Amino acid sequence: MLDIVFEYGSQVASGAQAWLGQAFGSPDRLRGASTLELAFGVAPFIVAAIILVRFGLARRRRARVAPGGDRDGSPPVRDLASPLEACRGVLVGLGLITAMLNVLYLTGSFFMLEVYDRVVPSRSVPTLIGLAALVGALYVFQAFLDILRGRILVRIGEWLDRAFSVRAYDIVARWPLRARASGDGLQPVRDLDQVRSYLSGLGPTALFDLPWIPFYLTICFLFHPLIGLTASIGSLLLVSLTLLTNRLTHARMKEVAGQIAQRNALAEASRRNAEVLQAMGMRGRLAARWAEANDSYMATQRSAADITGGFGSVSKVLRMVLQSAVLGVGGYLVIMQEATAGIIIAGSILASRALAPVELAIAHWKSMTAARQSWKRLQQYWAQLPAEEEKTPLPPPCKALAVEAIAVVPPGEQTVVVQEASFALTPGQGLGIVGPSASGKSSLVRAIVGVWASARGKVRLDGAALDQWSSEALGRHIGYLPQDVELFAGTVAQNINRFEPAPDAEAMIAAARAAGVHEMVLRLPKGYDTPIGEGGAALSAGQRQRIALARALYRDPFLVVLDEPNSNLDAEGDQALTQAIHGVRARGGIAIVVAHRTSALAALDQLIVMAEGRVQAFGPKDALLAKMVQPRTGPVPLKVVTEGAGP
Repeated sequence: MLDIVFEYGSQVASGAQAWLGQAFGSPDRLRGASTLELAFGVAPFIVAAIILVRFGLARRRRARVAPGGDRDGSPPVRDLASPLEACRGVLVGLGLITAMLNVLYLTGSFFMLEVYDRVVPSRSVPTLIGLAALVGALYVFQAFLDILRGRILVRIGEWLDRAFSVRAYDIVARWPLRARASGDGLQPVRDLDQVRSYLSGLGPTALFDLPWIPFYLTICFLFHPLIGLTASIGSLLLVSLTLLTNRLTHARMKEVAGQIAQRNALAEASRRNAEVLQAMGMRGRLAARWAEANDSYMATQRSAADITGGFGSVSKVLRMVLQSAVLGVGGYLVIMQEATAGIIIAGSILASRALAPVELAIAHWKSMTAARQSWKRLQQYWAQLPAEEEKTPLPPPCKALAVEAIAVVPPGEQTVVVQEASFALTPGQGLGIVGPSASGKSSLVRAIVGVWASARGKVRLDGAALDQWSSEALGRHIGYLPQDVELFAGTVAQNINRFEPAPDAEAMIAAARAAGVHEMVLRLPKGYDTPIGEGGAALSAGQRQRIALARALYRDPFLVVLDEPNSNLDAEGDQALTQAIHGVRARGGIAIVVAHRTSALAALDQLIVMAEGRVQAFGPKDALLAKMVQPRTGPVPLKVVTEGAGP
């Protein structure tokens, strides 16, 4: 195959030589025939590389994947290896483009060699013009391939981001439910951004060029062994600098990542609690803590930058020293009549080109190390929190809720906060959960709705354990109002309909009416289309709680769990809450309410009393309340009357 390609190239070169000879004089005056043949021999490989890259890009488009399936219906991403396997064709194409580029990088060296060894001695202007035209065409090819390689790397980074971004968001949303929240909660997203940013820069081009260093050194040895030896010594020194840079910066870059996460977490907490910082005069103290964390980060960052920048400067100087050394060696060889004048310049350029990838790798070493650490962290996140598997769809629950001796442990903790909790409810029943603070009430309901996984025991809906449902499928049948109400930036309608892409307007208004907020929403500036701001900042605490109640009631879920739903409600809100609970029971649903105020228990018929993480009593509400408020039997305390007081 190669023989055919080179034969084809030689035939084309011969024709081109004849044409150039007619244009500039006699054909035998054109001295660059060997270079011309090389160029036209390389051209088919350039075309082949472009075809392979196009094939790889088409394959990448066909293999585009994303969690939950992409727009083209591809299967979901399960691990970090599947997209890399899909873009293998693109990477092969990039390797071929890099091969062509590294061959084309020889253009300047060989042009100078031809000028000094052929053009100058023969004083042939047509030869010079022909070589210049050829070199110009090769430089155009080089620029085209270099631009193409850069654009492909940018699109690979974009594609990886698109394939993993939803998965990274999924980890951000699920991680606090599986482990103790610490550091920067957005770290998976930041890691993905770091990897994409590195792939879109010049760092990967250095990695593609590194394997071609022996190729340039071999050509230097072909010029003369002394030139090759000089270039090899310089290459070994630069490679040693690269390895030393890696050893000295690895630990520091890892420390920098942890300090960035700590600093960002503190800044985010301050942003969320801006009102507290302002009202209680805490902003200065928190600013001092943030400054301390920032100073620590800057010190480590400065140390890593000093190392990387120092070795980068040394590598540049070493490269210039090597280039001068090769010039000196070449001059010595010319004096000894062992080389021509063209070899002096060509050898110097080739030696410099051989070391360029190492210098570029050192210059981008910090970003490469950060990207590599980000990739490792993403792998750890993927392993510790795998994607949810597809599960067999189950019919909507409508018969019973059973809690079977569950034990609950908060994420990332070892202490059991709920022990051996058991009860069962049937359609139309309403359960109240009462008890002192820290008795495990909120932890119990978190396990009931599947927010926290049970350490022991099972929660079942119609006999099926919660882990037999996917979170998306289970969420349609559960309405949950947490103790700390959080709304999302968007409109009132979007928050009530749970940001469904195709919401049911009638179901949304029905949920608002059931929660008693329809009239309140209509009084807002734009009604249901009113933007509420981040976290519902445009609404009062009571309005946020009532809209969150409407969200819990959207599409009439079978199980509705409300954790202190009246903590911010007035008398009108309490009445609306009672009616909403009556509505859930009347349609055959199950309502569970955690309450400190007895007004929230008005619409319930069952009651659980908790203390120290255990269910102390479970039964009809009226009977248990009667026992709890039963008057004490005992001696009546004496009344002390002071002397002179009236009767």
